[in-house]
Amino acid sequence: MAFADYQHEIYLDGLRGVVPRFPMSYDDLEPLALAALPPAVRSYVAGGAGDERTQRANVSAFERWGLVPRMLVGAAERDLSVDLFGMRLPSPLFMAPVGVIGLCAQDGHGDLAVARAAARTGVPMVASTLTVDPLERVAAEFGDTPGFFQLYTPTDRELAESLVHRAEKAGFKGIVVTLDTWITGWRPRDLSTSNFPQLRGNCLANYTGDPVFRARLGKDPEDDPQAAVALWAGIFGNPLTWDDLPWLRSMTDLPLILKGLCHPEDVRRARDAGVDGIYCSNHGGRQANGGLPALDVLPEVVEAADGLPVLFDSGVRTGADIVKAVALGATAVGVGRPYAYGLANGGEPGLVHVLRALLAEADLIMAVDGYPTLADLTPGALRRVG
Repeated sequence: MAFADYQHEIYLDGLRGVVPRFPMSYDDLEPLALAALPPAVRSYVAGGAGDERTQRANVSAFERWGLVPRMLVGAAERDLSVDLFGMRLPSPLFMAPVGVIGLCAQDGHGDLAVARAAARTGVPMVASTLTVDPLERVAAEFGDTPGFFQLYTPTDRELAESLVHRAEKAGFKGIVVTLDTWITGWRPRDLSTSNFPQLRGNCLANYTGDPVFRARLGKDPEDDPQAAVALWAGIFGNPLTWDDLPWLRSMTDLPLILKGLCHPEDVRRARDAGVDGIYCSNHGGRQANGGLPALDVLPEVVEAADGLPVLFDSGVRTGADIVKAVALGATAVGVGRPYAYGLANGGEPGLVHVLRALLAEADLIMAVDGYPTLADLTPGALRRVG
């Protein structure tokens, strides 16, 4: 079934008097989702760094590119599938790691809902280190869809290795090491409410259930939650250097992807050090204000990657954005807030709707504009707007 068939389902339902339960656009979804979220979670998910200009710039960067239509190419059938680390995925779309996604669901188990949505749609999930439910339970919900584990590297190397080996054993297909969050950026929305979810004991299941962490704590985390939080806060952030990369590489035979690389020289050094993938992202504008939109650096990152897969996120809101990111060289394209808001507004069904809508729009754009395969989406398919 083509992704575009989702619109046929919606129109046929309309003939029976059934209209969609969930919004069809991001702009309509966002206010509903924010109203459904508790204030503390709302500020964490919606907010960015500083005055949030970089967050907004990530989104507006897509408006500066336009796809050139090609006619008479017979794009009746489209192939959106992509090869990634030896796996054939049905589309380039994936769900980027969101550290409080567990709290975005009404039942408080959003990580499991996202994993189930991945199983239903074929859209992979990159599960954060910061989950409500332990990584083993999350991985058990993936079905046949591959999942990836995102590592916030702690200062305790033995704990880092334990987390990675648990992810391997649970069946994750790759390790995504986030580089830009060893310290939290200046986030006025969270600061104004003195809110940091993990300091309140939220989303720490992967730590409190880890044998190395529990040995360091010397007691059951449930007996002294404050001590567990204090230990977590003391070891969470590791300001990694290039000297740490051989150790990271040695931890696992799974594909190793470095997240947060936006400078071509960093990309070249990572490639030469033996990483398997590059993840171009500025954390959606949540960590540092005043930077370039991630989309603006994507072409240079792709060139420097020299054939390595390049994952991308930051500012993706629509199917058109997915198409443009692929045309600029991304191998796979991640969404964050759209799926978080789908979950907040409508639970697992709302999230599945968001993913299917994004893919349907991307598929239909490729049909209408005459691009039958992702290989046809090259930089030459785009023009600067304005």
